[in-house]
Amino acid sequence: MKIKKYLPIIGVGLFIYLLFRLNIYSILGEIKNANLFFLSIAMLMVLVSFFTSTLKWFVIARQQKINVPFKYALKINLMSGFYGFVTPSRIGSVIRIEYLKKFAENKYGKGISNYILEKILDVSSLMLLVLISSFFFRKSLSVNYFNYALIGLAALLVFTIIFMNEKRSRAILRIFYMKFLPKKIKDGAKDGFYSFYEDMPERKFFPVFIFFNLINWMVLYSIFYFVALSVGIDISFFYFLLFMPLTTFIGQIPITINGLGTREAAMISFFGLLGISATKIFSMSLINLVINGVLPSAIGMFLILRDKKLK
Repeated sequence: MKIKKYLPIIGVGLFIYLLFRLNIYSILGEIKNANLFFLSIAMLMVLVSFFTSTLKWFVIARQQKINVPFKYALKINLMSGFYGFVTPSRIGSVIRIEYLKKFAENKYGKGISNYILEKILDVSSLMLLVLISSFFFRKSLSVNYFNYALIGLAALLVFTIIFMNEKRSRAILRIFYMKFLPKKIKDGAKDGFYSFYEDMPERKFFPVFIFFNLINWMVLYSIFYFVALSVGIDISFFYFLLFMPLTTFIGQIPITINGLGTREAAMISFFGLLGISATKIFSMSLINLVINGVLPSAIGMFLILRDKKLK
């Protein structure tokens, strides 16, 4: 067995270790006594996040002339969100490509380009937030996240410049196409490659796409903020805007499922700088995992099973 098959266990193991290391009964006590008013606001923000997380790839799809109705786009987002929730780095959300195919004249290429563009813009917007956060805390943090984010942003920029140009990327991908792809799938891959560049959004729209991604990050961090208030973590929202991009960045490391374990360890480290107890931080993360992860994924799974029964 290759070691990468076991990597997700590391994060899960870290999560379980923290759960028992911090006293599970104290954590359950924090959750039991959570303020229902603030939890209700957090739940409302989860509903808002359904719209913002859909909108950030829906606007790209419209520019690509993928005429998916927004109502169905919400459904796709929930179903692909289920696959993303149970896989490292949310890679399972790639299933969205299959769902978009029927709205793109059965061309996989448009769905692939939609997915790749959205992910590049999503990570780029996160890197921008990490740059700002790490600059504020450059004297307090032992790890230079600013440089890591800068390198990551530069790599994404180079990747985008190369593959936004059809002729340039064709020359690079031709080597892969000729040398490595099995003959039986070469024709399909060729069609997918050309449809990948059909109706590619103009660069002038990219700041708008970035804006929608930033809005989505703000909504997600707002959920964390109101959950924090519910367990008695009463600090400024400003600190959430600074700490959460860093914890999200660390949570992207593909050694766990949906950032489980690594995210909690990072939050304990960062919020601990403000004197917040580890028990409260872990309780906040656990509640957020349920209302902003488990529940939406359960809805997505229900939609998937219902679609299978209707077929």
